[in-house]
Amino acid sequence: MKDFKKKLSLVPNKPGSYQMKNKDGIIIYVGKAKNLKNRLKSYFTGVHTGKTKRLVEDIDDFEYIVTSSELESLILEITLIKKYNPKYNILLKDDKTYPYIELTKEKYPRLRVVRNAKKRKNHNYLYGPYPNVTAARKTVNMINRLYPLRKCEHLKKEVCLYYHIHECLGYCQKEVDSKKIEEMKKEIIAFLKGDSTFIKEKIKNEMQEASQAMNYEKALELKNMLEDIEITLRKQKIDLGKNYQFDLINFYQENNYLSIQIFFVRDGLLVGREKNIISSDLDITEQLTEYILTFYDKIGVLPKELLVPDILDTSLLASYLQISVVNPKRGRLKKLLDLALENAKENLKEQEETLKRDDQLRISALQELKELLHMKKVSRMEAFDNSHLFGTFYVGGMVVYQDFLPLKNEYRKYKISTEVKDDLSAMREVLYRRYYKVLMENLEKPDLIVMDGGITQVRVAKEIIDSLGLSIRIIGLAKNKKHKTNVIIDEMGNPLPVKNDSNLFLFLSRIQEEVHRYAITYHRNIKSKGMLSSLLDVIPGVGEVRKKELLRKFSSLKKMKEASVEELSQVVSMDVAKKIHQYLHDL
Repeated sequence: MKDFKKKLSLVPNKPGSYQMKNKDGIIIYVGKAKNLKNRLKSYFTGVHTGKTKRLVEDIDDFEYIVTSSELESLILEITLIKKYNPKYNILLKDDKTYPYIELTKEKYPRLRVVRNAKKRKNHNYLYGPYPNVTAARKTVNMINRLYPLRKCEHLKKEVCLYYHIHECLGYCQKEVDSKKIEEMKKEIIAFLKGDSTFIKEKIKNEMQEASQAMNYEKALELKNMLEDIEITLRKQKIDLGKNYQFDLINFYQENNYLSIQIFFVRDGLLVGREKNIISSDLDITEQLTEYILTFYDKIGVLPKELLVPDILDTSLLASYLQISVVNPKRGRLKKLLDLALENAKENLKEQEETLKRDDQLRISALQELKELLHMKKVSRMEAFDNSHLFGTFYVGGMVVYQDFLPLKNEYRKYKISTEVKDDLSAMREVLYRRYYKVLMENLEKPDLIVMDGGITQVRVAKEIIDSLGLSIRIIGLAKNKKHKTNVIIDEMGNPLPVKNDSNLFLFLSRIQEEVHRYAITYHRNIKSKGMLSSLLDVIPGVGEVRKKELLRKFSSLKKMKEASVEELSQVVSMDVAKKIHQYLHDL
């Protein structure tokens, strides 16, 4: 650890934000403090363990920005965290979003499950969040069956199947009484707010009608639906005496683990909860504050009120979030806050042994990797893989791991030039684009590049890294004839002495599986989302003339997918027809 005594003597006793940097000048931690001098001194005095110890060992320099208030330092801290994504700050999973139920305020409303609520139009009704997406979808499906709302995104020219099965009023062709629509909306909103009277009565009536018509299968289905509602509401109801609207947060910390519980209460109903365990021994108040602000920035919708433990500065949070933030001292809300604490404690007890074992396995694997490669530090790893079909339409994927934990918010996807026709050229393009950007934008470099392949892939990686003047270690995960990874090689192609049943081999294999899944999924998503306008450009044998003829005959890729090989072969050769047919059906 460097001696910062002289630099620390110049730090003022004022509020502000500080940024820790590693030897490459990369910001690895951002914090805030009421007193910058005292907080910064605390890192370089005394004995540290766990995450703080790893952070301090990684610090090569620090900077700070003085602010006029603690609120300004908090705003600056969160802004810098968003900008730099520091490795030692709390990083919520990038792929985690919370579903809401949305009732649109269109002339003919729709009910659906949506994510990324902060991107939704603010004139629609939003209910949630529902951490359990299955429950949200089940609720929407049930309401859509009971109420003939509009089902299509855009009005069709003709009535569809939903109209014929009485689950739509035929808005595209029929005149619908606006009073009927308002009545449906009123009952649906009441149900989503916890009043099930209207819907339960509706189900009972339909169940009776089905029974009288001897449609016992439908009657049983409706009976089960009614029971589902009863069970759901019974589980969710909280006896608070009024229809509270708030989120409630509490925590429990032990053995360098911070366990957090969030209860989502809407109209007196516990609509769901979020639980998380963070490996951290840094300042609890700072970590918890950071977690809360990062969490609400991610889900995008704030509650009307937030209940928090007394360790947190309610006025500071309220000023930042612009909502009411309180710490209940007595009564039912205090008991509910205590309940969240007990849940946080129980969750940590359930998970602690598993977390400790996983941490020990990771630390053991990292130590083995450092010794194997004769490196002082191996933390950040970047792995690459490509995906293609028939040697065309290549895409690339990169996954990032830190201490063998995935950093999903740093995963990257690459569309590859249509001129690329082989794996090595595709990999060469991806690697050059990635590390040219790292060089130009001074991004954090990995300690290790992991290639999904043998010596040829490793040589391509080394060629690109050397051409850019970078110094990054590279290993390859080579497969045998059965396409199973059986050996790990270094830059020279030499096999490394790693046993196939070792922790290191297991963790590296997980990285390999993840990057392969990521690249394959990206390729499939491109097709499944209809991004196939360039499909005909990348299939060998289809030029501009044939492309126009295919589009003229089938008018759309949808109809082209429905066509048989024989129908396609009326425009192109049988070989090309088979390729088009297989490509469109290999989703």
